[in-house]
Amino acid sequence: MPKRMTAPAIAALKGLRKITMLTATDYPTAKLVDQSGMDMVLVGDSLAMVALGREDTLALTLDEMLHHCRAVCAGVQNALVVGDMPFMSYEASVEQAVRNAGRMLQEGGVRAVKVEGAAALPQIKAMIAAGIPVMGHVGLTPQRVAVLGGFTVQGKTTAAAQLCLNDARSLAAAGCFSIVLETIPAALAARITAAVAAPTIGIGAGPDCDGQVLVFHDLVGLFDRFVPKFVKQYAQLSGPIAAALAAYRQEVTSGCFPGPEHSFAIDPAELESIE
Repeated sequence: MPKRMTAPAIAALKGLRKITMLTATDYPTAKLVDQSGMDMVLVGDSLAMVALGREDTLALTLDEMLHHCRAVCAGVQNALVVGDMPFMSYEASVEQAVRNAGRMLQEGGVRAVKVEGAAALPQIKAMIAAGIPVMGHVGLTPQRVAVLGGFTVQGKTTAAAQLCLNDARSLAAAGCFSIVLETIPAALAARITAAVAAPTIGIGAGPDCDGQVLVFHDLVGLFDRFVPKFVKQYAQLSGPIAAALAAYRQEVTSGCFPGPEHSFAIDPAELESIE
């Protein structure tokens, strides 16, 4: 059996090979992702949209995240499970951040947390000092979508690109074991990847990052509201699933299901003795 991945093991992969990460929101999905050999499984706050049907990630609560983390961790044996710190679960103070990040490990079962942006550097440093591995995140940070003006490409001007680079450097210097680069120009992602010691994990950031991550529901075609430009759909499972559901409904209404092979028998003599 492969050895369970750790944050230091992920950090050591920079320059050796590409790192693979995929999201999961429940036990069966997590088990499939883990068995595929992914290095990391992310319980992303994107679950608010793809699993709970919300418009964005802002309404996801810490208790909801803990619920999904427990389910995912039950299905993972080998990968490193990283959990997103939900919006407003760490911004208020260092004490709040360490307490809630600790809950992610103790109650959720994850072995690292992800924090968006570099504005919370004191909180990130305190988490790491408390023994909690932290993954950074720069570029498009969905929890800041209200001030970013939507899900748009970041880092397209000199000033914005410099801010992304500075934030990544700050996160690496603070001790983040890896950094997600989301929806930024590929050339900028390559520049950041070369400039920081921590491995970079790209999503909409081109091929030169140290690794890649996608949302499971996007990859297999189960989220139908929109498909981001950076997503490659390796399957379109919504069609076969819909066909299976339609077949089930048809067989039930026509009386074809359940058949004898799906039913249980009783000795006729036993049945006769029933009053």
